[in-house]
Amino acid sequence: MRKPIALPVSLLFVATAVYAQTEVISGVTRGKDFGVVYTLPRTEMKIDVKVTRVIYTPGEFSRYADRYLRLSDVSGEPEQYWELNGMVVSSIGVPDNKNTYFVKMKDKTVAPLMELTEDGIVKSINMPIGNAPAEKKEQAKPAKKTLNPKDFLTEEILMANSTAKMAELTAREIYNIRESRNALVRGQADNMPKDGEQLKLMLNVLDEQENAMLELFTGVRSKEEKVITITLTPDREQDNEVFLRFSRKLGVLAANDLAGEPVYLTIKSLTPPPLPEDNDKKGVSGIAYNVPGRAGIRIVYKNNKIFEGEFPVTQFGTVEYLAPALFNKNSTIKVTFNPVTGALIKVDRE
Repeated sequence: MRKPIALPVSLLFVATAVYAQTEVISGVTRGKDFGVVYTLPRTEMKIDVKVTRVIYTPGEFSRYADRYLRLSDVSGEPEQYWELNGMVVSSIGVPDNKNTYFVKMKDKTVAPLMELTEDGIVKSINMPIGNAPAEKKEQAKPAKKTLNPKDFLTEEILMANSTAKMAELTAREIYNIRESRNALVRGQADNMPKDGEQLKLMLNVLDEQENAMLELFTGVRSKEEKVITITLTPDREQDNEVFLRFSRKLGVLAANDLAGEPVYLTIKSLTPPPLPEDNDKKGVSGIAYNVPGRAGIRIVYKNNKIFEGEFPVTQFGTVEYLAPALFNKNSTIKVTFNPVTGALIKVDRE
C-alpha cells in the first residue's frame, strides 16, 4: 500500500523517471488524486495618480511685494491645495478563480516539473528554476538644505522701527545683489574671480541669498508629492465613464463625490470578436493558457488627455490548450508562460 505523497508548499514536482502524459481538469483536486493545481491570471489595471499637496505660507513682507518689488500676484493669505501631475497606467495579473486547473499524476508516473508564482499562476513547465533577482533598493536623496531668510538681513534692516521700513531696506538689499550679479556676469566687478569655477560659486551664493530674501515677500510653498494607486478590472468596454474625481481643495475623490471635477476613463477592445466555438473543441483537455486580447486606455481631465496607451487584457481574449500528447516519454517539452497575462511565450523540445 502506497503512502500518501506530501505536496510541497511551492507546488513543484520534479520528474525523476519518465514524463507522463498529463490530464488537466477544471476545478480542484479530486478524491485521492495527486497533482498540481494552477490558475490562469486575469488582467487588472493599476493606475498610479501622481498628485502634489502644496502648503503656502505668506511672507512677512507680502503686503509690500507690489510696492517695492512690483510683484502683483503675491497673496497674503495662507493656503493649502492639490495639484494633479499625471497618471501612469500598467497592467498586472491576478489569479482568476474561474480558471483553475488540475494536472493529475497518473499511477506509476510523475507529473512534469511545473513552476508557479506565489499566487499559483503557471510560469513554466520543465524549465530550470532560477533564483529571483534581488530587488534594487533606491538610495534616499539627501534633503535639500533650507535657508533662513533672516540670516541674510543686515543690522540696519533688523534695527528698523517698522515692518514697512524693514521691507523697504530688504528690497534695496535684493536690488544690490542683482547689481552685483550683473557686474560679475559682465566682467565689471571690482574683484573678479580667477576662473570659471570660482565665478560659478559666487553666482550660486548670490542666487541663494536673493531667493532666500525674496521668500520674505513671496512666501514659501512646501510641496509633498504623493502617488495614489487605483486598481480596476477591465471586464467590459467603457466610453468616457467617471472613475474618479479631483478637487484642487480636497485632492483625489471617489467617482460619486460631487465635490470634485470628473476624470473620464475610456476602455476600448482592440481584439476582433472570437470565432464561434467548434463543437469538436468542447471538453478539450491539456495545459490551459490565455490568448489575451488588447485594449486601448484613455484618461481625460478637463478636456485634456492625460494618458493614452494599449495593454494586453485577458478578459478580451480566449483560453487555448496545449495537447496532452505533447508531454510523452519520447521527449521533454519545455514551456514558458507570461505570468502576468498567462500567454504562451515559448515551446521547446529536447
